[in-house]
Amino acid sequence: MSRFRQKQNREVPGLNLAAMPDLIFTVLFFFMIVTHMRDVKPMVRFTIPQGTEVEKARQTGMVYLFIGKPVNEQGDVVSGESRIQLNDHYVSLDELGAAIDQERSLMSEDARQHMVVSIRADRETPMGLINDVKQELRKAGALSINYSATGGKVRSEK
Repeated sequence: MSRFRQKQNREVPGLNLAAMPDLIFTVLFFFMIVTHMRDVKPMVRFTIPQGTEVEKARQTGMVYLFIGKPVNEQGDVVSGESRIQLNDHYVSLDELGAAIDQERSLMSEDARQHMVVSIRADRETPMGLINDVKQELRKAGALSINYSATGGKVRSEK
């Protein structure tokens, strides 16, 4: 007779799934907290230029100004002419000052004092248009301007 007997019916024990719902809800809660929802849907196509001194801006009192070529719902460029988008609607250069004043009137007093206009312009946008936008913002009293860019390598010209 052998000392060790082999069991004929060895089955793999089942998994204990009691902690699975807790784990799933914890991960779901984490992604709900961390995920950033976009406030403004860009209606123009723009490629952000690269910058050398890039800082993260604070979010209170931000007004987003997109400058680029207009696109349709599928993302196809509709026109070759650059358009200006203030938050969720197009504005002309002449209407920009009034639109900035309207956005300022919708803000709280603290946000109004710290209002920053964030310009997100396409890298192919003519600098003359950006200068015209800056002049209109200056006339409207929006003196704090933020230019959006992506971080990149510093190029040295020889």
